[in-house]
Amino acid sequence: MRKPYVSWMLAGLLAVTGPAFGADAEKTADVETAANEAVADDAAAADDGAIETAAEDRVSIDEIRRFVSVFRAVKQAYVEPIDDERLMRAAIRGLLSDLDPHSAYLDASQSKDLDEMATGAYDGLGIEVVQNADRTLTVIAPIDDTPAARAGIRPGDVIVEIDGATISAENVDAAVESMRGAPGTMIRLKIQRDGTAELLDFELKRETIRVASAKGRMLESGIGYLRISNFQQDTGKEAAAQLAKLAKGGALQGLVLDLRSNPGGLLFSAVALADLFLEEGEIVSTRGRLPYANSSQKAQRGDVLKGAPMVVLIDAGTASAAEVVTAALQDRKRALVMGNRSFGKGSVQTVLPIDNGDTLKLTTSRYYGPSGRSIQATGIVPDIVLPERVEWREARALGTVREQDLPGHLEAEQGGTKADGTPSPPTSTSDEDFAIREAVHLLKGLALYVRKSG
Repeated sequence: MRKPYVSWMLAGLLAVTGPAFGADAEKTADVETAANEAVADDAAAADDGAIETAAEDRVSIDEIRRFVSVFRAVKQAYVEPIDDERLMRAAIRGLLSDLDPHSAYLDASQSKDLDEMATGAYDGLGIEVVQNADRTLTVIAPIDDTPAARAGIRPGDVIVEIDGATISAENVDAAVESMRGAPGTMIRLKIQRDGTAELLDFELKRETIRVASAKGRMLESGIGYLRISNFQQDTGKEAAAQLAKLAKGGALQGLVLDLRSNPGGLLFSAVALADLFLEEGEIVSTRGRLPYANSSQKAQRGDVLKGAPMVVLIDAGTASAAEVVTAALQDRKRALVMGNRSFGKGSVQTVLPIDNGDTLKLTTSRYYGPSGRSIQATGIVPDIVLPERVEWREARALGTVREQDLPGHLEAEQGGTKADGTPSPPTSTSDEDFAIREAVHLLKGLALYVRKSG
């Protein structure tokens, strides 16, 4: 059954989308009558048990009347003709964009794209973006081994122009959609990067992105490496298979779990990954206003590493579901976290279907680590901050983007820990090798300590 508040919101909007929108002023009464009828119908449905809508959640007639008045004024007086569908989509987009950066209205095509990303196969550039209030697009992180990553696009880059067209409120949805396309076709992006005076030009070739979200290899004898690029439907299974392959030569003595520049994805897949390394106890909990938004996920399968030490690598591009895993392993003292402060996206989005095939991606809850902490707009502070190297000094001028920098982000809860993070190093093979080397040194030290203590 459709959730109550979604049903009421649609009833309120549909009540004012009839013929009266483009009509003369005397038609106002018809709209108000329709709105009143919607309220009455909704109340009757609630009495019948079809919808449980609290009185305080109902939209007042005065607010509906104000919306209708603004809609009509724009419709009749805007400098250029504008049709009802375009104007209503703009109204819905504005309704959601003023809430937080992650709530959005997705048409049927965008909903399909979201499903494709969750399964790990789609045509495009391999880039995760968030829409800003000024309709520019900020890169959260490029996905490993995709056109965006190979071209050198970085977390925090702002896309301001696509194929010569400046991104604006009128074309932002089309701009996002245009990054998808047939494999082999070219696209040109203009990007604004902190610390760079001129816009940067990137010409990329679209590909069919088949992202294997989990990849593993052996670093040294007994020490494995597991890279998770994002969280898709099968990430937990893929990670378990990679770990089993690494353990064929003998039980692992340590593991580096690399979550850098991981933009997140599906929450249940993050739970499945964390469950691989925890014997018992809570992994994550979510809390929202409605009962279905409240949950607690606990470890069930046992630690596949049998207690072997772990290091988790994070940076400013580690976001959302990747932070769920990091917080769980850090809070439960299962792993040491190394790198730079994470992005700080501690909110959960629920995808709610709309009758016409579109969907509503709505922020419905915050998630909390086993210790009860929320990382919203604060991020996760690593146990060991990687020192700045000479090669990274340029990164200080470039800066980074985190949840707290996004316009309209949910504020950190009272009592949340504010953290000052150092800039993440630019992605390159040498930087990755440095971080991995430091993780391996730490694991060797931990293994030696365990042997001596035993």
